[in-house]
Formats: sequence, C-alpha cells, structure tokens
Amino acid sequence: MTKVKIGILASGRGSNAQAILDSIAAGVINGQVAVIISDNPTAQVLERAEKQQIPACCIERSAFSDKRRFEEALAAELERHGVQLVVLAGFMRLLSPHFISRFPRKIMNIHPSLLPAFPGLDAQGQAIRYGAKVSGCTVHFVDEGMDTGPVILQQAVAVASDDTPQNLSERILQVEHELYPRAVQLFCQGRLHCESRIVRIDAAKEEEK
Repeated sequence: MTKVKIGILASGRGSNAQAILDSIAAGVINGQVAVIISDNPTAQVLERAEKQQIPACCIERSAFSDKRRFEEALAAELERHGVQLVVLAGFMRLLSPHFISRFPRKIMNIHPSLLPAFPGLDAQGQAIRYGAKVSGCTVHFVDEGMDTGPVILQQAVAVASDDTPQNLSERILQVEHELYPRAVQLFCQGRLHCESRIVRIDAAKEEEK
C-alpha cells in the first residue's frame, strides 16, 4: 500500500508530532512525514525533525506583509512535498478559509477537551473552572471556525477535585499521544468518510494494518 504523505505544522515542542513519528517508525501508521513546518524558529519540533532527518523549515509570519501571503507560503511548501494530509500539532494560528479550501477535509487538529465543550485556549482550565467531572481530547477535521470541525475521535479523561490545569493537561496529553496516531492511521487507510459534519469510520477495512 502506498504511504500517505503527511505534513506537520507545529509552533512548539511537538510532542504530538513525535507520537506520530514514533507510530510511523513502529509500523502503526501507513504514512510518512514528508515535511515539518514551524512558524517559530526556536520550536523544539524543528530539532526533532533534524534528529530524524525529516525535511523541515521555519516560515515566520513576520516575514510576510499579511496573513494571506504567509498562508500561501505554507501551502506552497506543503504542496511542494506532495502532502496529502496536514496535521496540526500545536500550531498556534487559526487558518483562514482560503488555506483550508486548499486541503478540504485533509487538515486534522487535536484539542484538549471533549468538543464542543471548552473550545479555544486553556481548555483544561475552562473545564476545571466550570466544575466538569470529565474532560478529554478530540481529534477533528479543521473547518473555518475555532475547534468546530467534524469530530473524528474522542477519548474521555476524568477530572479530579484537586486537579490543576497543569496536571490535567499532562494526563490529557498522554491520551492525545495515543488518539492522534489512531486518527492519522484511519485517514491513511482511507477509512474516514465525512458526510456533512458527521465522520463515519469504515469498518469493512478494520483488519487492515
């Protein structure tokens, strides 16, 4: 089976990017990371790419006169590497409808809550302040809103009465490192089908590796 070419956009340490790379190395994901792009020249994810000899670059927003030109540069780099799936791994920028239209239903993101609850920044703190007993994480396709795209996979994480945003974040992140590679593999297997905003998972290919 031909491997799906994956492009990763990340702004920071890239722990979810590493989880995907590890899953590819273990043969769990039938894909290859064709390029890693960061908007932050000091992002740790660029060091991870260098260590694993993965093509990587930094495209800084400040180098462009407007967001449209910045996103054109992102898209051009992804397309130059033949990327078929764009994975956001802590990419701290909201993508425009124009960019999303270049990769329809081919951009994934992971968010540390059970969407539609607690979208946006500090989702873990939002959950604690609200008094939620359960939070978790969601992998979704990206649309024009903030954390509003069709849900692919979700997994719950209990919220303890003495939780802080930091320790809840750490527990959710451990689950993210399992859930995100699973969603990427489903895409690589061709098992995800989006009908309006409902994502259906093809069970007919469930035994495929």
